[in-house]
Amino acid sequence: MAGCVALIAAAGSGTRLGGPLPGGDQPPGTAPPKQYRTLAGRPLLAHCATAFLQSGGVDAVAAVIGADDRAFYDEAVGHLPLREPVIGGPTRQDSVRRGLESLSDAGYDTVLIHDGARPLVPRDVIGRTLAALATHDGAVPAIAVSDSLKRGADNTIVEAVDRAGLYRAQTPQGFHFAAILAAHRQAASGGRTDFTDDAAVAAAAGLRIALVEGSEDNLKITTAGDLARAERMLAQGGEVRTGQGLDVHAFGEPGSGPVRLGGIDIAFDRGLAGHSDADAALHAATDAILGALAEGDIGSHFPPTESAWKDADSATFLSHAAALLKGRGGVLVNLDLTIICEAPKIAPHRAAMRARIAEILATTVERVSVKATTTEGLGALGRGDGIAAQAVATIRLGGGGS
Repeated sequence: MAGCVALIAAAGSGTRLGGPLPGGDQPPGTAPPKQYRTLAGRPLLAHCATAFLQSGGVDAVAAVIGADDRAFYDEAVGHLPLREPVIGGPTRQDSVRRGLESLSDAGYDTVLIHDGARPLVPRDVIGRTLAALATHDGAVPAIAVSDSLKRGADNTIVEAVDRAGLYRAQTPQGFHFAAILAAHRQAASGGRTDFTDDAAVAAAAGLRIALVEGSEDNLKITTAGDLARAERMLAQGGEVRTGQGLDVHAFGEPGSGPVRLGGIDIAFDRGLAGHSDADAALHAATDAILGALAEGDIGSHFPPTESAWKDADSATFLSHAAALLKGRGGVLVNLDLTIICEAPKIAPHRAAMRARIAEILATTVERVSVKATTTEGLGALGRGDGIAAQAVATIRLGGGGS
């Protein structure tokens, strides 16, 4: 078949960035590959893949991943319609060649090879790269060097370097598929493993490569500072929405405990009564996200008249709302949850609730707030008849690379 495939190189260890995985644990002293770190609540790899899926010029997306990274990959992009990933090799050059080989019988005319650490690739950069393939063997987005260049040694300037004609190369780098595959095979058969990018592989094979205009927004995430800059960039784009949720459940009979709240069980003599597990906190959180998406309420998705949801774990409802948010290319900016009751005491369980809610939403605990208050003895809640919960969810739809 004719068409274009995007191949994302994401097999590197990328540990210089450091930090925890989204909503998950890791062994002490280790750090996940940076392509699985979160940016605005979504893994870098998910931003990359979504950018190509929504570009309008790409027919399929595939990734090359590390041998030990399949679980990370599935959590990051398992909800996206990507081709089966390929296990990479010891070098980036090796990994890309393996990715190309895996696609060699698929019939694609062109390929865009992209770095999984560049999550904010703009659509117009993708478009310019593809357009240049009409007249060239390959195309590379690049930015002309504007700073003065110096060659140094021992922290001392040795000489000035002429910047005329110098460019900073970016990805995606586009090629006619058969030509770049042949170039990679030639490099491998010749024992060359020192090429820094695919344009260098192509040039060594005699291919004619065009330079097209890149973008300063198409930054490569290498350090924590790069990630912070990308967070600021995303905060300036996209549509921000807010939704509210409110739920109230009465207590059941004495001896019906424990009480399920915020996704955890709390020792208490009376549980909450309801068709599902009656977790008022997760119900409010679910409605808040659905409200921000204008997707109705929890009852329209999980009618209490249906036996399938009797005694159901409310984590199912919140996971569904999170999946709808992902499916719209959105991210959770913040969830603020307030629990209203006289008893049980919420404070000792706040940390566990935040961790569980973050796990369900596949986000970081820093984006989840849990608070508690009472009605000072007033009304049904003040009498201890039940528990109420209010939630406010802030989401972002679209914007830089999402």
